[in-house]
Amino acid sequence: MGRWQDMSREELEEQYSPSRWSPRLGPDAVVEAHVEAVTAGTQRARASTQTLLHVPYGDGNGEKLDIYLPADRSGAFPVLVYIHGGYWQHLSKDASGFAAPALVSQGVAVVAVGYNIAPKGHMDEMVAQVRRSLAFLVQQYSRISGVYLCGHSAGAHLAAMVLSTDWAEYGVTPDIRGAVLVSGVYDLEPVLHTYVNDALNMSREVAQRNSPMLCVTGAVPAAGACEVLVAVAQHDSPEFRRQSREYFQALRLAGWTVSLLDLAGVDHFDIIEKLSQDSYVLTQVLTTRPGGGQRW
Repeated sequence: MGRWQDMSREELEEQYSPSRWSPRLGPDAVVEAHVEAVTAGTQRARASTQTLLHVPYGDGNGEKLDIYLPADRSGAFPVLVYIHGGYWQHLSKDASGFAAPALVSQGVAVVAVGYNIAPKGHMDEMVAQVRRSLAFLVQQYSRISGVYLCGHSAGAHLAAMVLSTDWAEYGVTPDIRGAVLVSGVYDLEPVLHTYVNDALNMSREVAQRNSPMLCVTGAVPAAGACEVLVAVAQHDSPEFRRQSREYFQALRLAGWTVSLLDLAGVDHFDIIEKLSQDSYVLTQVLTTRPGGGQRW
């Protein structure tokens, strides 16, 4: 496959339409099944877990967190911050708690972040909101023993932007010890030339300013303690797979501790849906590492 710059709009739209690449179901059906799976999983999590729902981290209507708490909170505990996908214009925190039961049972708190999706929200705002949600968490909750990020698709993009944050602006430096970035987009410029940008209305400057590939910083001592896992699905499109591979390479060259995981037998959607299963490889990663076990 050639460079994205050489592709027609039709080819780019094919590459940046994840639902067209699933071997399980047709494009509409796989999206419908995904929304159903994460929504039902979140409802189960809310029914079975101690929660703090709709916690405001800012003044905006969309600036709220859902927190799923472990039963034993007598000491400090790690927090997994989950940032949902949906191409920055679909889904919400109300469909983002599906992984909580498997993690909470291992003593990990799960925080689902809400942010203003397009067309109401714009890219600069979304990135700022997710960063502020992290600052709020560590300022409000003193018992956090480490922050771990997990983002899917557009959420992986936002989590990657968190890794490039200048925390001096926020007056606090979250102890981010790990990030699992799943099937993400790390260079927004190709997206400008697809239907995805109809709602986002990004200019080239906005896309460049918010592209993790262009914001990779050298691993400072604090970042050196943060382990990043870039995960991609076998049945992601070639462009999604390229983006994951190139972002992994950029982080590695900048001195980050980073791994690339190419997951067989999954597509853009069930790669994250399976986080509700205790035995799934990414669930194992998230429950092992926050507890202080083996390295990623």
